[in-house]
Amino acid sequence: MGQSLLITGGAGFVGSNLARAATRDPRVSRIVVLDDLSTTNSGHLDGVDVDFREGSILDESALESALEGIDAVVHLAAIPSVPRSLVNPVASHHANATGTLMLLEGCRAAGVNQVICSSSSSVYGMNPALPKHEREWVRPMSPYAVSKLATEQYLLAYQSSFGLSTLPFRFFNVYGPGQAPGHAYAAVIPAFVDALMNDRPVPINGDGSQSRDFTFVGTVCEILLNASVNAVSSPEPVNLAFGVRTDLMKLIEKLEDITGKTAKIEYRDPRPGDVPHSEADNTSLRQLFPEIQPVGLDEGLKQTVDWFASKY
Repeated sequence: MGQSLLITGGAGFVGSNLARAATRDPRVSRIVVLDDLSTTNSGHLDGVDVDFREGSILDESALESALEGIDAVVHLAAIPSVPRSLVNPVASHHANATGTLMLLEGCRAAGVNQVICSSSSSVYGMNPALPKHEREWVRPMSPYAVSKLATEQYLLAYQSSFGLSTLPFRFFNVYGPGQAPGHAYAAVIPAFVDALMNDRPVPINGDGSQSRDFTFVGTVCEILLNASVNAVSSPEPVNLAFGVRTDLMKLIEKLEDITGKTAKIEYRDPRPGDVPHSEADNTSLRQLFPEIQPVGLDEGLKQTVDWFASKY
């Protein structure tokens, strides 16, 4: 008998990719998705064999129903992005921090003992160290980053206090097929691809020297699935990235090569709360998942552009 898996936020970018991957995994027999569709739509799950529940992790009855018979939870539900949290800090706190606490209480009541969650590299904030190690000090620069720090620390506290098996991952810049462009909070890669493919100026907040550790969504999902079915836990947060830092100007060059387009760049003011550089120390990740071979940036960008071209 395979595992019964709940994915909160499973209609979103990472969640829908995870749901699709889980349907192909013989170790998973049942997939429940709980999503309130506040920042996405159910269309991401079209053709994916899941038990979809429209509801919020802040709704105790919706949580109780979704957790019935579940073996493990991958908790991705959140109000994502730094800019969103600057517009409405309270909403980000409720969804990300309070929502995580309610989920953990629901898991305790339902007897679910395995919880994996997405935290964020943004928790490092003002710490200038490169690469970022999990034992480095954190100093969040945005309400979003604070709420994700609360998310991961609640999991670790419940591990210490109640014996739950938990694993908080600090996501770095996850990208790939299914990541929507065309809205105010679009991530950098879909925003760049969208602009290039439609012959519009490529928007850069700042001078383009800022760098990120981009991680392909397929690799992220492979790790989340392995962590779930193998009940992997950690007493500390774990960076989910591979220590390959790329600045935005280099990223644009790579996308120009793939698309055959020449970018016209539109420089904008830096965004409040954005960190200048991000790069993961992946020692802990490699120790926990030594068999994982990440998809490289060039291949990941090609798959992303191909998806964009077929979709839009």
